[in-house]
Amino acid sequence: MQVLAEVHRCDGYPVNWPDRPDEWLSQASAASALGAWVAELGGRVVGHVSLSRSGEGDLAPGLWSERSGTSKDLTAVVSRLFVAPQARGHGVGALLIGRAVEEARRRGVHPVLDVVASDTAAAALYERLGWELMATVEQRWSPSQLVSIHCYAAAS
Repeated sequence: MQVLAEVHRCDGYPVNWPDRPDEWLSQASAASALGAWVAELGGRVVGHVSLSRSGEGDLAPGLWSERSGTSKDLTAVVSRLFVAPQARGHGVGALLIGRAVEEARRRGVHPVLDVVASDTAAAALYERLGWELMATVEQRWSPSQLVSIHCYAAAS
């Protein structure tokens, strides 16, 4: 949780700090979880990513489904990606994403993700890795919080 707290202080991710960060990290139920991985550098955890089936509030699976003419059940959502500020520049984020994509492809599903539009560093990483921006949409997170979300799909 320490790394997540550092990322939140530095970058504002996650946008809304969870009451129970450990539960937030393992948000996917046993039925929807496909995997989660951490990265270590010098024996210290410096990053995290997870992969799950589409859940309520995930926008990218529906967009991919419409675009590809397939069921959104044939997608997997890459989420909860973060890298400790002091570990950036070592390719950790790309390695974590690569691991999640590898697992999605092994399972025969297409990796997609949603990211808040204000997280320009994350969007730049996805685009450098060849992910395609499918759309930017507004999503209501609460009665008083409307958020712009970029929806990406991994290259085919």
